[in-house]
Parts: sequence; C-alpha cells; structure tokens
Amino acid sequence: MTSVPAYHDGSLAVQAHLGVQELAAHVGRSITPGIRPVAAAFLEAQPMLMIGAADPAGGVWAGLLTGPPGFTRATGPHTVSVAGGVPAHDPLADAITSAGTPVGTLALDPRTRRRMRLNGIARPSARGFTIEAEQVFSNCPKYLQKREWYGSDAARPETGAVRHGEALAPDQVRRVRAADTFFVATAAPDGVDTSHRGGNPGFVRVDTSRELSWRDYPGNAMFLTLGNLEADGRAGLLFLDWETGTTLQLSGLAHTEYGPEGRVTRFRVARVVENPAGSPLRWSAPEYSPSNPPADIA
Repeated sequence: MTSVPAYHDGSLAVQAHLGVQELAAHVGRSITPGIRPVAAAFLEAQPMLMIGAADPAGGVWAGLLTGPPGFTRATGPHTVSVAGGVPAHDPLADAITSAGTPVGTLALDPRTRRRMRLNGIARPSARGFTIEAEQVFSNCPKYLQKREWYGSDAARPETGAVRHGEALAPDQVRRVRAADTFFVATAAPDGVDTSHRGGNPGFVRVDTSRELSWRDYPGNAMFLTLGNLEADGRAGLLFLDWETGTTLQLSGLAHTEYGPEGRVTRFRVARVVENPAGSPLRWSAPEYSPSNPPADIA
C-alpha cells in the first residue's frame, strides 16, 4: 500500500519555520490512501467517530457521531460506511451532499488511548453516508486521557433544548475551562482534518466570551492542524462532557502565534451550539495522560 503526498504548502511552511522538515517527511510516509485490516478492525470496534466538515455557508465544525460498534465499518480498502448519517441537530446535518463533501474523521478509543484519522470525500448512502478515503494514519497516545466506557443512556433529553449563540455563556465558559480534551476540525485546499487536543484541566484558556487560546504541545511534527490554519484559518471545536453526554460545538477562525515560550493557538468564536443530548455514551472520570504538562504552563 503506497503512501500519498502528506503535506500542502501551509504545513510545509510551519515545518520549515520550526526546522522539522526531515522528521515530518519521515513521519508522513505513514499516511496511506487505503485502510489496512488492522485499521478496519479498530474502526469497527468504536462506538463513536468525530467528524469535521464545512457547513453549506462555509463555516467549519467538528461533530460527534455515535452508534453501536460496527456503525462505522470499512467496506473495501478505500471506502468506509457510516450508519445513520449526521444527526439533525448538528450544524453539519446538511453538509454531506451527493456532489461529495471533504471530511476529516477521527476514531478514538479512550479505553486504550488509541486513535486513527481518516480523511476523504463523503457522499450520502442508503445506510447513512460513505467516505472515500484519501489519507489514513494513526497517531501516538500523547495527551489522551484514559476512560472506561459505561455504556449508553437511552433516556436522553429531547433535542429541543439545543442552545445557539455567538459567544460563550457563563456556564459554557466553566465547561471549557474544566475540559481535559477537545477536538478541532480545520480546512485547507486539499481537504479537511479532525484532530485531538488534550491536557490537564485548564489547558484551554477562555480569554473572553468569544476568544479561546491553548498552547500547542509537541507532537508528531506533521503540523496538519497548524498547517491548515496557516492556509485557511477556519476551524471548529468540539467539547464533550464525557459523563453526561452534553456536546458544545464552536465555529470560528483561528491562528497560531510563535513566541519564545512556544506556540499558542488563538480561536475567535463566531457560532456556538450546545446540545445536552449530544451523545448517549457514558464514560468514566479520566486517568490523565502522563504526557500532560502542568496546566499552569498551558
């Protein structure tokens, strides 16, 4: 199975700025256009899938799809089928069209601290939608909090309680500041990517009700997220309350600042969607990653 071109000009610019071109080129060889059997088995075992895409107006969002293990499965070496589609309450509900929609997905297993990214083109199907894979690769377990899956809660609140806004409400500010994990979707000329960010509570700062920031911790040197922001700037964030299932989705613009203390990404909120019935899945309290830096330097 051959590798595919891993990086566009935005990622290459960030890699050059930080002097990691050789390492990035080496790591980039792991990106393939196909789905290996081990990746297919991992995907099929998960009860959730994070998805990133642009809505019909062009705003980028990160969302959560859930179902019994097997709701997402590889149907061939380059194709994934996702049952159920995007929920009606999600800002991306109308994003996947027959013409094809660039999407970035992330399969994550908090039980084992494993994760896999699959980016490609999504189209509606009788089952929900399919994704024609263009980039498939795994990431290391850094900054992943370990959690046990307690099962699903069928008695969820009605989705009519969805809240919309253009800035964070005080209770949403508290939720973000307490988060140890969020997911970020970004866009660029070659597609969409969805990635994970994790740390000890407090690693995400709420500077104002419309401005968030976080330190970019050392990773695999690919700089796919930062590269996308260099090229485009649109971004979507997803915060998940693992114990209650509440989801908080933010869409806006982001950029990264480079200084003597490291890299800091700053995100400006344009739209907010909170859903107390966003996920039926229930997870345990976290066992924090040993890779997490102290929150007071985040």
